[in-house]
Amino acid sequence: MTVSAGRLRADPAQGWVVPHAWTPDGVVVRAEGTGAHVLHLSVALCVLNDTFREAEALGLPVEGARVVAQGSLDTESWVSTGITYAVDVDSTVPLDLVAKLLARVDEVAEIPQALRTGMSVERTHG
Repeated sequence: MTVSAGRLRADPAQGWVVPHAWTPDGVVVRAEGTGAHVLHLSVALCVLNDTFREAEALGLPVEGARVVAQGSLDTESWVSTGITYAVDVDSTVPLDLVAKLLARVDEVAEIPQALRTGMSVERTHG
């Protein structure tokens, strides 16, 4: 599954558009609609959003970003086999600064952090 924005934004006909605070035309999402894919989508959207946010905080121009998140579930136990993601950034800054940006994003992105440390998910009554 892929999310993209700015100059790396996919054709909206290839997915659906999600409004996005950092990009005027929103984010194009290309994903299947299963629960596992929504989990992967949350990682990808979080990383994409934080790429723009952290770039602004560091004073780095970012003209576009694309994040591809992948993973699967063991279909007998429904345990995740893990999620991987890759980020492409369209920027005029040197590659070492893009690498610094992506390292910072990997450090602060909220959804990957929560999944890495684990969390409880419980049903409540009501």
